[in-house]
Amino acid sequence: MTTDPVALTQDLIRCPSVTPQEGGAIVLLDRLLSEAGFNTTRVDRNGIANLFARWGEGKNGRTFGFNGHTDVVPVGNPDDWTHDPFGAEIVDGTLYGRGACDMKSGVAAFAAAAIDFVRDTPPDGSVVLAITGDEEGDGVDGTAAILDWMAEQGERMDHCLVGEPTCPERMGEMMKIGRRGSMTAFITATGRQGHSAYPHRALNPLPGLVRLLDKLAQAELDTGTEHFDASTLAITTIDVGNPANNVIPRQGRATVNIRFNDAHTGAGLSDWLQREAQQMSRETGIAFDLRIQISGESFITPPGELSDLIGRAVEAETGLAPELSTTGGTSDARFVKDHCPVVEFGLVGQSMHQVDEHVRVEHIHQLKAIYMRILSGYFATGGT
Repeated sequence: MTTDPVALTQDLIRCPSVTPQEGGAIVLLDRLLSEAGFNTTRVDRNGIANLFARWGEGKNGRTFGFNGHTDVVPVGNPDDWTHDPFGAEIVDGTLYGRGACDMKSGVAAFAAAAIDFVRDTPPDGSVVLAITGDEEGDGVDGTAAILDWMAEQGERMDHCLVGEPTCPERMGEMMKIGRRGSMTAFITATGRQGHSAYPHRALNPLPGLVRLLDKLAQAELDTGTEHFDASTLAITTIDVGNPANNVIPRQGRATVNIRFNDAHTGAGLSDWLQREAQQMSRETGIAFDLRIQISGESFITPPGELSDLIGRAVEAETGLAPELSTTGGTSDARFVKDHCPVVEFGLVGQSMHQVDEHVRVEHIHQLKAIYMRILSGYFATGGT
């Protein structure tokens, strides 16, 4: 008997696990994996549900891991959906529901693959599943919590695959071997309030803030590196909150987001932002305060045996040799990369976070088959 990844995806979608709610998804997987012979441990932290599951006793042997999440983003207005966002309906070969694409289908595919693989061809080693309920939220109590617990318990993965959607349009066309770093700077410019008819008696913070933002936006951070496109800085909001047209405000606020490649570190870019703000303060007399939040550093898993193993499995099932990419936003691979080499491969991601999120049923089966091939190849060759 094989484990049906489509039925499992449907069961997971019917769990309303809108972040940070568990919604029954982690409980379902805990029960399923336990019954399949995995040793499971709930690794909850600060109210976030997480699951660690290991098959095999190979703490000193090779271990292949999968990572993914069961939490989903809010559905928005349910009336905008053609299908019940938690109904998991299949229509004309397409499965609809929140999380269908991102990424309950990916979790279902690697869970089903792991269960069937260890039952049918027990490997000389271990298979680990690290599943979190906190990827769409802040992330600090999700995969990071599992990895902290693993370090405390002496648990290891030698290599890991994150099952996030990675393919832009066609199944099999892209895997992710790295991700850009991400950071946000919250900027407050403070001057002196006054009457707009007497601007010389005030110190308007807005011209200085605008000048700073323009300077940041015009800066060329780099021209790209071997595996990454050029780093980018985007102004995402400017806020004053001044209801009066005859008052020069005391403060203005703005936010910028930087996506950076491996030519930079978050600390280095933070220093650059601070220097630019200090220079503008000297030129204008405006006080600038920066609060900087680094969501993750850039990283790269160099092309090699792990990406080759995954690429062969993908090509065997889809006929496509996946491009090795570092595009897109952040994922929990940013945490895993400090633990072991990590690569991401999953479904077509066109509908993630959208109304009527969906996935082709055939792609879920295909993804399970790819993951089965990866496990078979990994343990057949003694690892990568």
